[in-house]
Amino acid sequence: RQMCIRDRYQRRVRGARKRHTMSSQLRGITSASDWFLAFGMLVTGSVNTLSTKWADKTDSQGRQEYHEFDHPFFQAAGMFLGELSCLMVFYVSVANLRRKGELTAEEDPKNHKWGPTLFVLPACCDMCGTSLMYVGLTMTSASIFQMLRGSVVIFTGILSVTFLKRKLMRFHWASMFLVLLGVAVVGLGDLIVKNSSSSSKSTGTQMLGNGMVIAAQMITAIQMVVEEKFIGGHNVPALAAVGWEGFWGLTILSCALVGMYFIPAHLPDGSHQSGHFEDSWDAMVQISNSWKLVVAIGGNILSIAFFNYFGISVTKVMSASHRMVIDSVRTIVIWGFSLAVGWEKFSPLQLVGFVLLISGTVFYQEIWKFPFGEPSWWGYSEPSDHQLLDGVDKDDGLEDPEDVLGSAASPHGKAPQKKSFTTFDETSQTGEKCAHRGSMTGSFLGNK
Repeated sequence: RQMCIRDRYQRRVRGARKRHTMSSQLRGITSASDWFLAFGMLVTGSVNTLSTKWADKTDSQGRQEYHEFDHPFFQAAGMFLGELSCLMVFYVSVANLRRKGELTAEEDPKNHKWGPTLFVLPACCDMCGTSLMYVGLTMTSASIFQMLRGSVVIFTGILSVTFLKRKLMRFHWASMFLVLLGVAVVGLGDLIVKNSSSSSKSTGTQMLGNGMVIAAQMITAIQMVVEEKFIGGHNVPALAAVGWEGFWGLTILSCALVGMYFIPAHLPDGSHQSGHFEDSWDAMVQISNSWKLVVAIGGNILSIAFFNYFGISVTKVMSASHRMVIDSVRTIVIWGFSLAVGWEKFSPLQLVGFVLLISGTVFYQEIWKFPFGEPSWWGYSEPSDHQLLDGVDKDDGLEDPEDVLGSAASPHGKAPQKKSFTTFDETSQTGEKCAHRGSMTGSFLGNK
């Protein structure tokens, strides 16, 4: 009798483990609404980077002369304006729910225990990181810019150990090494194949631009640590978090732009012809004299707003892993468009580096697992038999007065590994939807 009970128990465990393995894989996009969200995120994310680069490459009449639109800090302010619009969407949604009588006490902003000033520090990090990235984008190509942003995995991993006291497994460190190798190969490919988009830029300028983009990822990683440290304990709606960071970022950067106007700048490469570190007046004159800049700047503002909305929706309806994969496809779209319009030249090394970057990212997020070696050696954790059967009806018609089922399970099974803020928790399955936990604003791998 005991053997019969044990046999049934083991069959149930095998079935539960199989379902667990299948549920941990990236599910396909099936419904039309899912496709719409995925396509919307892909298009708006690609437009955001391409419109910013298009503005950088556009010449227009300024206050003094006809020159390129070299105003990265002004464009960063436009990005924050786009994020601020998410706050308006949030409060419009709240008002609509309140009108319908469907607003719960937890969702009502009046009952929130956090204040808008909670986002000042993350917004400062966001402002510094975005501004630095946009400066770097003026010196390098759009595809290199997008690929190098994958290096954020390295910095988030290191900072999570240093400040959040996380424990990284061997597969985390191996994945970070792949990302580091990918960044090195991408940078090398950019130097070997001189892109037509940066033909007027020296090798040193391109290297400086690449370095700025990588340095900006370190600031982005700091932002993510700050978000988890100070905001993670609050139940903050994602749209509200994005919106308030946009509000503070726009407010602080607008004040900084005034100060930048009075800082003299005369660079040997011919930039900053007006003699100001950032001449917002000249930027507005150039925009008024070029319909291309109107479209590019407008595209930057609108695309970041919709990109955040689609990204949050993808994470909520599908999964954070879907969002990461779509963002990787976004890099391919940007690269393909740049090659098609002649902004860049194809580099085989860049392709190799891109594959390494993507591989490191998906291994880090456990979308794929390293196919060789013992899973326990890599640090992959498997739920115990009891955890697999948690919530499963154990009443199969057999009595178990001697608790054979309880003794059959190993009491020393590992608990599921608590994932850090750089990974996505998809272990709680409810029907076809998952409960996810990630960065407060979903800023991992290219929020902007």
